[in-house]
Amino acid sequence: MKWSEPITKLKGIGPKSAEAYHRLRIETVGDLLSYFPKKYDTFEAEQPIESLREGRLVTVLGTFTGTPRLISTARGSLLTCSFRDATGQILVKWFNQPFLRKQLVQAKYVLLRGKVTRDRKSLCILQPEIYTPERYREMMKTLRPVYGLTAGLSKSAIAKEVAEALRECEITDPMPAAMRRELGLWSLRDAYEEVHFPKSEETTKDAIRRLAFDEFFDFLIGIRSLKEQTETIPNRFPATTTNNARAIRDSLSYSLTGAQERCFAEIAADLAGNSPMQRLLQGDVGSGKTVVAELALATIVEAGYQGCLMVPTEVLAKQHFAELTRRLAPLGITVGLLTGSMSAAEKRDARERLSLGMTQVLVGTHALFQQSVEFKNLGLVIVDEQHRFGVEQRGRLTDKGMTPHVLLMSATPIPRTLAMMLYADLDLSLLDEMPGNRLRIRTAVVDAGYRPKAYKFLADHIRAGEQCYVICPLIEESDGLEANNVADYAEVLKEEIPDARIGILHGRMSASAKNEVMEAFAAGEYDILVSTTVIEVGIDVANATVIMIEDAERFGLATLHQLRGRVGRGAKQSYCILVQGSDSDEAKERLTVLQTATDGFAIAEKDLSMRGPGDFFGIRQSGENVFKLADPIRDAEVLALAKKTVDGLTEEQYRKAVKLRVADTEGNVVY
Repeated sequence: MKWSEPITKLKGIGPKSAEAYHRLRIETVGDLLSYFPKKYDTFEAEQPIESLREGRLVTVLGTFTGTPRLISTARGSLLTCSFRDATGQILVKWFNQPFLRKQLVQAKYVLLRGKVTRDRKSLCILQPEIYTPERYREMMKTLRPVYGLTAGLSKSAIAKEVAEALRECEITDPMPAAMRRELGLWSLRDAYEEVHFPKSEETTKDAIRRLAFDEFFDFLIGIRSLKEQTETIPNRFPATTTNNARAIRDSLSYSLTGAQERCFAEIAADLAGNSPMQRLLQGDVGSGKTVVAELALATIVEAGYQGCLMVPTEVLAKQHFAELTRRLAPLGITVGLLTGSMSAAEKRDARERLSLGMTQVLVGTHALFQQSVEFKNLGLVIVDEQHRFGVEQRGRLTDKGMTPHVLLMSATPIPRTLAMMLYADLDLSLLDEMPGNRLRIRTAVVDAGYRPKAYKFLADHIRAGEQCYVICPLIEESDGLEANNVADYAEVLKEEIPDARIGILHGRMSASAKNEVMEAFAAGEYDILVSTTVIEVGIDVANATVIMIEDAERFGLATLHQLRGRVGRGAKQSYCILVQGSDSDEAKERLTVLQTATDGFAIAEKDLSMRGPGDFFGIRQSGENVFKLADPIRDAEVLALAKKTVDGLTEEQYRKAVKLRVADTEGNVVY
């Protein structure tokens, strides 16, 4: 069976289950094998009931007592029973699992593994798994992969089909055995088998190291290829005057920072230079990248060309459209908008105005990739939050013109050493100075016992007319039992803050549904938005003043800093509450960095030094990363090895590597 064959060729996958896999963007056997676990469960020793704390994933050994109760609820059925050990007693709950009732046998020792939550004033264990002591001792010796799920698929179903794919699929390793030995890397087949069916932490790290290397290697080959394509091309869109930019500066109610002036000077020099600009503008949240982008767009239009700005979400596109129209219209510059949710007639009109040159600056989302979008004279492409877009996506957008200038912008803090490897095809401009009028976001690290006070804090700010975010690592309970999830947390908040209008947002929602929720929150229709890290970019609400992040230790410091940047966008004092879900002193030490540090790049460097490479067993930093498995922060050593390998390729080896790259429609690479 070949890598590219449809998953329906595997035993056990019929039309119905294939539909569920398609929701996870798994179409082929290769897609299935590349659907990596998002984390691995480890099984810890049991704890006495008297020591349990809210918010922890725990294992307790004891017996069921009393009579199990099965009742109907609005969400289905609820099964409850008491559980006792030598130190105390606790209530246990299962939703929609009435079949477990027969297993709740008294006077028989079992182990329960589940999350401790609060039921009114008492603690309880929610949705625990039941093990015999013998079975649990075996589980303590293993790692258990945890996959992202969807309706109609279970962890066991995915594992079964992955095993079938590994048995049947022909996995061709593009790396010669001699090179593998020299680099100390596993074979591709061994790596795939180990990452899905791990034997130990150490062997799993070795497997992930090989797969991360391949992702970085391919990415860097693509970067080198992109750079080659643009190095010898002349500047077809020279922009030598900056009168528009000067007019924008004069209209501002504040002065640009020295960093903004320096970065725009670098961009202006590129626009007037001999070759097309290929530049990354990297700046912390709130450092003023948007104004620099406006200056660049005004400059390219002054030279007689068109510009476009692509952003990750429709809400952000509309916000940028309004801001650019306000800023550029007084200069006689026409600004257009193109997003997926516009009507067919609106899209047709936008495309027509663009092709005729009537629209000089276009703002949009991925809709700008569509073949039907034609520019008359595209001279500058600006991509915001560029780490969301891979090498192929970059190339497809620049193909809209005859090698226009390209400016990629990112607020994602990443250590400079890593940035120079990941963006080797780009010149780097760094906005390393913050405007002086921004209030510092007050940050607190608390444990789960602080939640009642936190809920009151949220309620007080809502009564004052402000809005709040609550961030959870997971979408729903089926993701696993180890962390707070959006679906259940929203229900808890409805009980704790009854008057609050609560919205839910996560990455599995359709683009239109996500857009609808974000627009409603931006318009003030929700008081609290309960979300996963999907809000890391893509929404800018000045009235949002509090962000509460649950299980904060499960995220990298750079991601937490990005999330914190969702508040503090307006003139009011803003707050960030980091709720630590574990007792780890190391986790607390990492989180307290955010109480004192405000510079995103310094935080990223600290994150790298504190975590170091090899921390493979936590939640991914971003659900929308360019890489499926690799993490540039976590896998910094592997990235450096891949960069050294690509740089050391002979011309013949490099050309062969380029030929091996075959990108599909999503920009994923297959061999």
